[in-house]
Amino acid sequence: MEKRTLFLILLIIGTAFWGISFSVTKLAIGQGQPLLFLCYRFLLATMVLSVIFWKHVNKLNAATIKTGASLAVSLVLGIYLQTLGITHTSASQCSFVAGITVVMIPVIKLMIYRKAAALKIWIAAGTALTGLFVISVTNKLSIGIGDLYTIIGAFCFAIYLIQVEKASKAGDIVPTIVPMFASCALFTFLLALFQNDTVWLPQTQTFWLGIIFCALFSTAYMYTISNVAQKYISAERVSIIYLFEPIFGAFAAHFMLGEAITSRLLMGGGLIFIATLISELKWRIPNKMAMPSLSKQKKA
Repeated sequence: MEKRTLFLILLIIGTAFWGISFSVTKLAIGQGQPLLFLCYRFLLATMVLSVIFWKHVNKLNAATIKTGASLAVSLVLGIYLQTLGITHTSASQCSFVAGITVVMIPVIKLMIYRKAAALKIWIAAGTALTGLFVISVTNKLSIGIGDLYTIIGAFCFAIYLIQVEKASKAGDIVPTIVPMFASCALFTFLLALFQNDTVWLPQTQTFWLGIIFCALFSTAYMYTISNVAQKYISAERVSIIYLFEPIFGAFAAHFMLGEAITSRLLMGGGLIFIATLISELKWRIPNKMAMPSLSKQKKA
């Protein structure tokens, strides 16, 4: 199995962890303390990954730390705004709206970097956006405060994915993973200090179980896999694969929070799956199809 296919499978598994994490996070934080939750989540992920990537940690230099810290800014903003969005809307709704990242990436690349995506990426993005619309937009066509937080977070996350793609092509990105999560933990800790009502050691078991799940699976595993995968898969394709997340998220929300699975979810999920296939297909236009007949006419 080639590396690109392997990372594609690992990314889809990771989107399941991400999808489940929406419900886990909603249960863990309740209506408050999203910054503290993220602080402990990033801190535990940093500790685990420091052991796994110790040989890279032992060779850290200023350039690696700087790259990791720069990636952490957009990542923290993206995850924090998504987490904030979960406190104002349903877990399934938040996971669906977060999928808008898939359309933002090619647009940002075109506007800022003057780099146009392939036609099939635009087709896939449009198909995925249609699926997202079918799933998440209500008859009132309204956007709540939770959706607004999530959309802004999706923009930040799109910037993060583009930065990761650029860094991974410039060199080995693995050494930046631990500094990135350490910076995320530091940033969220500093932000949590400004909250007067922060309870630094919550007594609820659900909070700490949520920390463990999100730190190990949806943070340490998924972000490591996604960062390394972008050496082989573009940011546009990665973002489309991420659209499996709301599908897993909806099913997790159904079983964990009692949220309904509707026909709109099934229809939209089908479109998202088709979009993923479109992005991965190798299109070849047989532009020499007419040549045999022409050559025969010449011989005749």
